Amino acid sequence: MTKPTDARRKAPTPAPVPRARAAGARPVAARAARAARPAPPAERSRAAAIKLVAEKKEPARPKGKARREPKAPEEPAAPRKAAKGKARRESKAPEKQAAAEATTPEKAPKRPEKGVTAEEMGARQREISVSEFFTKNRHLLGFDSPRKALLTCVKEAVDNALDACEEGGILPDVVVKLEVVADGEAALPASQATRFRITVTDNGPGIVRQQIPRVFAKLLYGSKFHRLRQSRGQQGIGISAAGMYGQLTTGKPVQIISRTGPKTTAHFFEVQIDTKKNEPLVHENKKIEWDQPRGTQVTLEVEGKYQKGRASVDEYLEQISIANPHVKLTYHTVEGETKGFDRTVQELPEPPREIKPHPYGIEFGMLLTMMQDTKSHSLSGFLSSDFSRVSSELAKEVSKNAGISPNARPREVTGQPAEALYKTLQSTKIMAPPTNCLSPIGEKAILSGLYNQIKGEFYTAVSRPPAVYRGNPFAIEAGLAFGNRPTEEVKPEGKSKAKEEALPLAEGEIEEDAGELARVIRYANRVPLLFQQSACATYKAVADTTWKNYGISQSRGALPQGPMVIFVHMASVWVPFTSESKEAIADYDEIRKEITLALRECGRRLGVFLRRQGRAQSEFRRRNIFELYIEEVVEACNRLKGGKLPTEKLKAQLQKIATSRTGGLKTDELLGKTGAGPEGLPDSIIVTAEGVEGEVAIATPAAETAEVPVKARARAKAAKTAEEAPAESEEAGTPKKARKGRAAPAKAKRKAEAPAESQPAAKPKKAPKGPAARAKRKG
Repeated sequence: MTKPTDARRKAPTPAPVPRARAAGARPVAARAARAARPAPPAERSRAAAIKLVAEKKEPARPKGKARREPKAPEEPAAPRKAAKGKARRESKAPEKQAAAEATTPEKAPKRPEKGVTAEEMGARQREISVSEFFTKNRHLLGFDSPRKALLTCVKEAVDNALDACEEGGILPDVVVKLEVVADGEAALPASQATRFRITVTDNGPGIVRQQIPRVFAKLLYGSKFHRLRQSRGQQGIGISAAGMYGQLTTGKPVQIISRTGPKTTAHFFEVQIDTKKNEPLVHENKKIEWDQPRGTQVTLEVEGKYQKGRASVDEYLEQISIANPHVKLTYHTVEGETKGFDRTVQELPEPPREIKPHPYGIEFGMLLTMMQDTKSHSLSGFLSSDFSRVSSELAKEVSKNAGISPNARPREVTGQPAEALYKTLQSTKIMAPPTNCLSPIGEKAILSGLYNQIKGEFYTAVSRPPAVYRGNPFAIEAGLAFGNRPTEEVKPEGKSKAKEEALPLAEGEIEEDAGELARVIRYANRVPLLFQQSACATYKAVADTTWKNYGISQSRGALPQGPMVIFVHMASVWVPFTSESKEAIADYDEIRKEITLALRECGRRLGVFLRRQGRAQSEFRRRNIFELYIEEVVEACNRLKGGKLPTEKLKAQLQKIATSRTGGLKTDELLGKTGAGPEGLPDSIIVTAEGVEGEVAIATPAAETAEVPVKARARAKAAKTAEEAPAESEEAGTPKKARKGRAAPAKAKRKAEAPAESQPAAKPKKAPKGPAARAKRKG
């Protein structure tokens, strides 16, 4: 074998390969092992160099004989026999340490040795009461801003008062008082105050003593949720949530005074809500003296912000008076003023009746629950007694079509047979549910409310027949007020003038320019909806209606332009609100369709009025131009005759010709100068400077006991006009044939009721076109 040279000793040792058991391999391995053992001094020098490299982390070259020592390979492989001694282990340590420090990142913090167990997680679970939920999510109930919270508290208290009075068969008399609570030394102005006291008093039937704490201090407690009949409240949250908001913001309890009759005592309560248990906490309960014979008074102290204008307490109460003309409302403002909204309708609305659920309005799970809770012993009896519009014969037919015996017990019908029964019910043609569960406002009441609160020159109202969505009956009513009410030529003096100036401004009563958008006032079960307008089905239906077809300008996808107020009311046993705060109506196709149809009818009437007004005004301008020259023509003719011509007679004849050439009585009727009802426009009111067309009740002061209808005013003005009219004008009062439609009977009735001297004024200045035509008509 070849002897290894010095060069081969100095060269780095190559990585060993897997050894084979060869004969000449052992001497080579022995020489390599002897070469790996250096002298002791050199070993000490190399250990010092390794220590220096470890401290400075820099490569260092050893001096002396150690420099000639073979270097360790980058990735040394373990030889068959490990090297002896400490030198072998130390030779590998520095290089491994340097490589580990260069490549290994910093160590992450150690995880806890033990996580949360299932037992610990289960121990943390607990029940959440509805009060506790809404305490943390009060924005869902309408308390997301101070201004909105103040309005919501007033709204809930007023709604409860009106519901109680109507259910007790009492004409509502509600008093709302808003006060600023002094925070510190002196009371702040209303615009800067942050704490208010709300007091709402009604003359309803009162509340029994045992129910007062739960009614005002327990969420989801009431009598309206399980009844299918029209009412303002639905879930039993409103007034309790208002008390909870006052408890959160001011810490003050709700104060209640209630009395059920003049012979009973009044009870005073101070209550709060235990939010963890959703139970009332009674702080005080005593009997007191109260000046009212019956009724309820609620006092809340809350944080809020008072601001006039849109979506304010003032606007809410004004809109309440529009949709509830049978309510007498007194409002004591924060400035100390008193506003009164007198009732214009002296009768309560027709009370709604409770109905049973309709088969189209239930889900499959509800059907299963009803079958478990029913008291009927047979399936056919269950269907006929627990649902509306399902007779005994129809119940047997449905049972047989579903493959179930009519005599089967309802509790035993489960699984696939129950699902077949549900599908059969949905596919069977069943009559729509009864509509006596609804209490619409009515067209006359809508007209009365609009006329007394909104200034305009044209009013109309439409009531659609009831319809159904998801088995729930509902009715849509729409109204419209257009234009600015013209001022009368002779204004009343004295107290009546002061009363006219003191009337509160409401929607549509401000000075309006031609470029403004129309106002939309929305109602659900007679309650105004002031927020989330763009999310409401009512707003979408108004924007989608093509108002250009009726003479009103409108941009695409926007509200119509002009001085117009649009009124939409939905009456239903269950209004589909988009949230618990009851601010917008869900966009069901059936609801949107009914609203659109009602708006189109209002638009058609408005279009007829505008076209007639345009033609009549054009003819009236022509007549005025003729009348300007009549005096000159009469004087010229008199000069030609040498001053012997009867000027008054000639002037009357020329006036007759001018009237006949410019539309005659038709023009006067269209402009509202005759006191007759508008032809072809049922349930409408036209207001002109001369008077009012159509019948509507006017709100009178509290001192007056009887209402003065508008038609009486019109008759009085007609009588006054007749007294001032010249004698020649009576010759033109020839009778005219009654028009077809609803206006003719009203005109005949007015003519019969009017005094004798006012009869000629009912047909003023109606002249024939000529003597021949008049003789022919008489013949």
